[in-house]
Amino acid sequence: MTITANDLKTKGVSAIEESAGKTGEAIITVRGKERWVVMDLEHYNYLRECELEAALNQARADVKAGRFIAESVDDHIKRITNDL
Repeated sequence: MTITANDLKTKGVSAIEESAGKTGEAIITVRGKERWVVMDLEHYNYLRECELEAALNQARADVKAGRFIAESVDDHIKRITNDL
């Protein structure tokens, strides 16, 4: 499941395909340390969908708990630029 940077350099995509196997994921190591994850596009899209769903659930929880501000666009711009 791991690929060294050197293997990636010499073998290219075939190293990823070989390492990813059934899981569809491979970890690329650089100087012995895990540095990158490569995955098939279907799995990446699934993870993005999960991330967006989690953000939506957090936003809904914030609204339900009253953690929001209702204001005009102009007031919003003033507030966020004054906080910088």
